[in-house]
Amino acid sequence: MRPSTIVVRPAPGRKSRAIVRFGAITVPAAIGRSGRTILKREGDGATPIAAMRLISGFRRGERNGQLITSLPIRRIRADMLWCDQPGDANYNRLVRAPFAASHEEMRRGDGVYDICLVMDWNISSRARNRGSAIFFHLIRPGYEPTAGCVAVSLSDMRRLLPHLRKGTIVRVL
Repeated sequence: MRPSTIVVRPAPGRKSRAIVRFGAITVPAAIGRSGRTILKREGDGATPIAAMRLISGFRRGERNGQLITSLPIRRIRADMLWCDQPGDANYNRLVRAPFAASHEEMRRGDGVYDICLVMDWNISSRARNRGSAIFFHLIRPGYEPTAGCVAVSLSDMRRLLPHLRKGTIVRVL
């Protein structure tokens, strides 16, 4: 039987570190700078304790080439942004530049979104201030904390991707 759940457990020592396990694959990860929370709020820096389905993903094609996965992956364009303004009608949605409300650039200079998987946190059923842009993406050097996402190394992401599909659950404990 193929595993269908990625389990994200807190790692000992630091609230912003985690262990990701999917079947026989176990890798280190970074999570939110504030650790984990049941009561996720916009800007709190915490990773939600929840079971979130993978919906789709994004990639920087010029940096990563072909990815092996059955998860729907779109190539990031320069005009792709993600709205993180709770009062905007596009809150927690992909939008296009120019866009006046607060947002994140998908085509980031630091490379963390070079492979970026969208988890269904506050997307299919949105609520203001419940958190936005909760992704499974690439790590910063030194496993620096995220703003609430789950992040792994490029080599570990490449190990995981062939096993992932739309609907795979990411369960943060």
